[in-house]
Amino acid sequence: MQADVTTLDAKKAGTVELADDVFGLEPRPDILARMVRYQLAKRRSGTAHVKDRSEVNYTTAKMYRQKGTGRARHGSKKAPIFRGGGKAFGPKPRSFAIELPKKVRALALKHALSAKAKSDTLVVIDKCELKEAKTKELKVRFSKLGLGSVLIIDGAAVQDAFAKAARNLPGVDVLPVAGINVYDILNHDKLVLTKAAVEALEARFK
Repeated sequence: MQADVTTLDAKKAGTVELADDVFGLEPRPDILARMVRYQLAKRRSGTAHVKDRSEVNYTTAKMYRQKGTGRARHGSKKAPIFRGGGKAFGPKPRSFAIELPKKVRALALKHALSAKAKSDTLVVIDKCELKEAKTKELKVRFSKLGLGSVLIIDGAAVQDAFAKAARNLPGVDVLPVAGINVYDILNHDKLVLTKAAVEALEARFK
């Protein structure tokens, strides 16, 4: 399939051939959902922690004598039923990550790219470069291209001036091709790829 290539100034810059096995698949919502769940689960910190009865700093003395009081038998004020005692069955640090086969993850990325191509929300530009890191200037160029909520994927590295100009624009994220991921693609209205990014992605899936 072919896609038009534009410049940052919204001028035509020819066409590019997109591989059908990367950009021409029929998107499967189930695979995309599995990948998003995988990503969101993996990014959770899992640092929630409460102290149980072995960790609270409290007296270890027996509360009162075992027999003759008419009250229940207790050996420690650290028990969860007492104020100041440990928490029973509270959260502990753990990993929320789930497993997903590598081939499924690769297929999910292809389906995400294909979904953008099918919905005409994929834009290919020749390069992401600015002479100066001017946010105002970049905002004007984006308005010409009709870009609001957008994920921009460049080649192996993002030009420093372009990255600095884009980071103050709300809804705009810029990543090198190595950082492309399904969640960010689906979380933005449009996906912008440079020609270098297209070549890198097709080489990645060969």
